[in-house]
Amino acid sequence: MHFTRRLTVRLTHPTLSGLWYAFLWMMIGALVLSLLLHFSLLEESQLPWCTYVVHSISIVMGGIVSGKRARQKGWYQGALTGLLYGILLLLISFLALDTSLTLSDLALLIPTFVLGALGGVIGVNVSGK
Repeated sequence: MHFTRRLTVRLTHPTLSGLWYAFLWMMIGALVLSLLLHFSLLEESQLPWCTYVVHSISIVMGGIVSGKRARQKGWYQGALTGLLYGILLLLISFLALDTSLTLSDLALLIPTFVLGALGGVIGVNVSGK
């Protein structure tokens, strides 16, 4: 019983904790989307738009956590979190779908950078200094 209390893992680096929370929000959003799709409240034609919304919310939330943990230079930590999120997402989709990367795929890194920076700015301003 005491062993489980001592076994805690805390991500202290702002970027890693932001990525962790971003992927957590992505998993929650994917679960909600799949439930909506299963119960036919959502049609498959609307799914790409909803997926972009889920990823945008995930990046902003990851940037907020990253900015809160950093307490300074939130735009930098949030932008780095968003950029790494986008790169990991492109890498996973590249490996899963076995397609080549195009310039339009790489252009999706720009919104991830901007949304992450926005979340980082919000996170620094929300944190209690």
